[in-house]
Amino acid sequence: ASLEAALREGESLTQFIEEAVVAAAAWRRVQAEFVTRGEAAIERWKREGGGRTVDDVMDDLQARLDEAKRRAAQRARR
Repeated sequence: ASLEAALREGESLTQFIEEAVVAAAAWRRVQAEFVTRGEAAIERWKREGGGRTVDDVMDDLQARLDEAKRRAAQRARR
């Protein structure tokens, strides 16, 4: 009964099931492509020496923040 209540006006149970199966297959394809891209990125990262340290990333982010604050302060003085 709850499944039939979810059907749209004029939609059959067969149409609903077909739409659900197509959507599930598309979602699985998207997931598989995502995993493939992620695995390739990890392998590339390993080949290229493992990327940057957390400290390097945090230092870069802090520098960006400091620069943004400096520019905002300059604009406020105008």
